Amino acid sequence: MIGELGTLYERFGRAAPAGTVLFHEGEAGHDMYVIQSGRVELRRKVKDRDSVLAVLPPGEFFGEMAILNNRPRSATAVVVEDARLLVIGPRTFEAMIRGSAEIAVRMIKKLSARIDQSNQQIETLLLRDSNHRVVHVLRNVAESLGRPTDAGVFIPISLGELAGRVGLEDHEVADVLERLAQAKLIQAAVYEADLMGVAPGDEDAGGYVIPEVGRLQDFLEFLEMKERFGAG
Repeated sequence: MIGELGTLYERFGRAAPAGTVLFHEGEAGHDMYVIQSGRVELRRKVKDRDSVLAVLPPGEFFGEMAILNNRPRSATAVVVEDARLLVIGPRTFEAMIRGSAEIAVRMIKKLSARIDQSNQQIETLLLRDSNHRVVHVLRNVAESLGRPTDAGVFIPISLGELAGRVGLEDHEVADVLERLAQAKLIQAAVYEADLMGVAPGDEDAGGYVIPEVGRLQDFLEFLEMKERFGAG
């Protein structure tokens, strides 16, 4: 989407330094955003704490529901890495969709992917065991966003984002990750540039490495059997 929207920056662009709050959960919304550079974190209040729903990279858009259905913001958006954004109002948005079938198709695909992700999150939150929740999300992220490296499959997800997806406190997720690391099912937090043997750049992102996704899948099946039959 960035290719099609790049020329609009002069008219609709906005620079936002790290720490900028673009909007708060519950506010009325009148614009959507497209990230040209930098990263934006989406947060939602869960049990009186901020849970990280996602950290969006360049090329992603957000805030579109305020335009599509005129509903209040469902999350808080915070810039976590100096960003260049396109701020799109309802009329501009409609003109873009009408004028470019490619933009419309890409947006439909993005929205469909988000529905799938929401369904996966609901499925995850129905699981009672914290180990099961975390492993379930790690497996899903490995399949959808994982990038092969010599050390295994790198998954670009932070501790906070993972905690937000599984509905647990950061320290609870950290405990699960430590146990998985001891079992050699994942590696501790790493940076992708380190794995690739290159100097970190602005695009470098932290995450985890799964040496063998198949072993993680086997462990997930074991947890599912344990939860189903109450094995000790």
